[in-house]
Amino acid sequence: MVPVSHILLLSTALFFIGMYGLFTRRNMIALLMSIELMLNSININFVAFNKYLWPGQLDGIFFTIFIITIAAAEAAIAIAIVINLYRSHLSIDVNDAAELKH
Repeated sequence: MVPVSHILLLSTALFFIGMYGLFTRRNMIALLMSIELMLNSININFVAFNKYLWPGQLDGIFFTIFIITIAAAEAAIAIAIVINLYRSHLSIDVNDAAELKH
């Protein structure tokens, strides 16, 4: 059985890798991947706490399924935004789109 500290360490590392990607990347697709990585680290936390603190209940699993559903909807909408951004500006760079808008 894996200790909860190892799972939380993995989740923390994934979250901060996603946060680093969110702050340093300019590509829209890389930003979306960073957000998904952060959401997946939160899912790992929910499942770990559900398993170790309340093993008989499914609250953490339900929250995880809800977050996965929201992430899928967010990804679908974000892909549509990226496609429209590329069609209008011929780039998916966030800074280029902000400069061309003015």
